[in-house]
Amino acid sequence: MKKILITGGGAAGLTAAGFAAKRGLDVTVLERNSRPARKLMITGKGRCNVTNACTLINELMDAVPVNNRFLYGAFSRFMPTDTMDLFEEMGVGLKIERGSRVFPESDKAVDIVDALVKFAKTGGAKIRTDTRVSSLIIEDGKVKGVVTENGEQIFADAVIIATGGKSYPQTGSTGDGYTLAESAGHSITTPKGSLVPLETEDTWCAACTGLSLKNVSLSVYDKQKFKEVYSDFGEMLFTHFGVSGPMILSASSHMREITPGRYMCTVDLKPALSEEKLDERLIRDFAASPTKGLPTVLRGLLPKSLVPVITGMSGIDPSKHVNGITRDERREIVYLLKNLTFTVKKARPIEEAIVTSGGVKVNEIDPKTMQSKKCEGLFFAGEVIDVDAYTGGFNLQIAFSTGAAAGRNV
Repeated sequence: MKKILITGGGAAGLTAAGFAAKRGLDVTVLERNSRPARKLMITGKGRCNVTNACTLINELMDAVPVNNRFLYGAFSRFMPTDTMDLFEEMGVGLKIERGSRVFPESDKAVDIVDALVKFAKTGGAKIRTDTRVSSLIIEDGKVKGVVTENGEQIFADAVIIATGGKSYPQTGSTGDGYTLAESAGHSITTPKGSLVPLETEDTWCAACTGLSLKNVSLSVYDKQKFKEVYSDFGEMLFTHFGVSGPMILSASSHMREITPGRYMCTVDLKPALSEEKLDERLIRDFAASPTKGLPTVLRGLLPKSLVPVITGMSGIDPSKHVNGITRDERREIVYLLKNLTFTVKKARPIEEAIVTSGGVKVNEIDPKTMQSKKCEGLFFAGEVIDVDAYTGGFNLQIAFSTGAAAGRNV
């Protein structure tokens, strides 16, 4: 019986283990943590956005801004429908939410983790925890096994590297896979964060720390290319360094080569109202409290921490009664409410990113089998490969599709 070692017990590693074990191979997953799939436990705020229910491969490809052509074969052989079928076969009910995002009906990521572990073990795969792989055993251009951190040699006929990237290192993704790949002759595209919070040049963002905005619109403009690169509707959060939250994380993956001042973001605080309707609302509010100052009146329209921001940007004396505010001044307030703008300074460190962009170069991996072109018997799956996608379940689908390809072909 052929012996297979899989380094990393995350989404890609467990998927690969399940498919390889189903073929009658002797499969052992080596996981550095005390429990497998720790990163899965924190995805989707603990709910786990397991995949995206899109049915066309072109939709999948469009959601992958980096090296999407490499994934065509893996996607076509294991689509989101296959992922959904797999989890439902393992007893996990699924539901589809806005943007075709798929979640477990229970809203508990642990159900997805348990199902993946069950899938791997059902075929006979063994999961060995608290085992960190420090190096590969390579002879005559072929991988022969691994060496663990404590010096133990484990021999095998093939090895699948599914160690993840460098984001969220507390879950075990510390870049070990890149070191292993380089030792086998592979080149690495320098890892950086994708789906990452952003630091802003504007100090008013920090003044709003802790404020969460819901049901607002966001537009991102690339001043270098003179075009809008992203727009969305949803939720965002202000922090001590700038901005975060679902929309911001999604927007960050559309910002390539972030340099200070290149990307300008505009928030529409009242997307349900046109400028005309918003102006009418202000006229009514001003008429109802004619002798009050602008900050007092705006409290009925805005979260408390945004009131001084909008007042300050308007240039209107906060002590001025609203019945003395001119038509042009009122129009300026409307404009600010519809176009609250901040400028991106830089992305936060990779350790704070949800996904790693970069990794093992795809031209050194067979896209059909996930086998290394540099070292016989060595395979790759998941985030360790230089591919990454937008939010919405697409990154986990990459893990499942590449894991399935590796497991079926190892």
